[in-house]
Formats: sequence, C-alpha cells, structure tokens
Amino acid sequence: MARISPLIILPPAIFAALAGLFAAGMLRDNPDELPSALIGREAPLTETGTLSGKPPFDPAVLSDGEVKLVNFWASWCAPCRVEHPNLAELAEGGLPVYGINYKDDPQKAAAFLAELGDPYRAIGTDDGRVARDWGVYGVPETFVVDGEGRILERMAGPVTQRAIADRLQPALDQAASR
Repeated sequence: MARISPLIILPPAIFAALAGLFAAGMLRDNPDELPSALIGREAPLTETGTLSGKPPFDPAVLSDGEVKLVNFWASWCAPCRVEHPNLAELAEGGLPVYGINYKDDPQKAAAFLAELGDPYRAIGTDDGRVARDWGVYGVPETFVVDGEGRILERMAGPVTQRAIADRLQPALDQAASR
C-alpha cells in the first residue's frame, strides 16, 4: 500500500487557511475602516511644530468647549487635495477645523494652502510623532473632537460629501446633543 507523504497535504492546508483569512477580512462590517483605540478617550496633547505665517496649533484648544475637527494632511497627498473643498465648506459653516501638516516640506505646504485656500483655524506640523500618538495610519485622517477634548470619531480617507453625511455629521450631532 502506498503511503501519502505529509508534505503533499501541506500546500492545500496553507491555501485553505489563507482563503479563510481573506474571506473573514472581506466579511467584516466595515472593511474600509481601520480600528482606533482612541475613540472615547482624550485626544493626545502632543506639541506640534509651526508653519510659517500660520497660526500655531495649541493642543489646549482641544478642550476649549467647542466641537471641532482635527485633520492630518500633506501637500503631497492626492486625497488631501480632493477633500480640501469639503473642509473649507465645513469651516465656512462655522465648524472649527484644525490642521496637522504631516511629514511635508514647509514651502510646499504653504503653496498648497495658497492655491486651495486655508480652512484651518490653526496648523501644526508633524515629523511623524504626533500622528503616531493619534494612531494615524496615513493621510488624510480626520478626527471629531468634543469640547472636552475627547475623540468621538476617526475617519481614515478623504472627507467627501458622503463621508460628511454618513460619518462626520452623526458624530457632530451626537457631540452637540451632549
């Protein structure tokens, strides 16, 4: 009788395990969203650098009593360019928007704002340390922060009209009802 080598079973077993992992990932509730351990916690109060000619970001503003957005962005980021008009619209509507410029050349960041407008009340610069403290995976990422400095929502990806309606506005409404 021929004996089957255990090595013959190994490739199909590895394939089945990988297929199971891929299927589990595709069947998650929201496969586009990365988890955040900071929801419901106080926002990190990490000091940022400054962008010449712009009001500096003071972490104390996070607990000033106003609901706000904190947006991580960069001039080299194409989705940041896409979301910029929506951030400007939110800021024009009275929502405070604060920017953290992530790993960017200061002249290019200033040129980006000169070209597209500046929706930010204040801007901080970051070499990666601030983003790490906030749990940022990449730019753009936007956080809804309540008036007491707690993070209510984290949104990875550009702020689109759909994202405003589906994600940001419910979090802003929840914060306003507190």
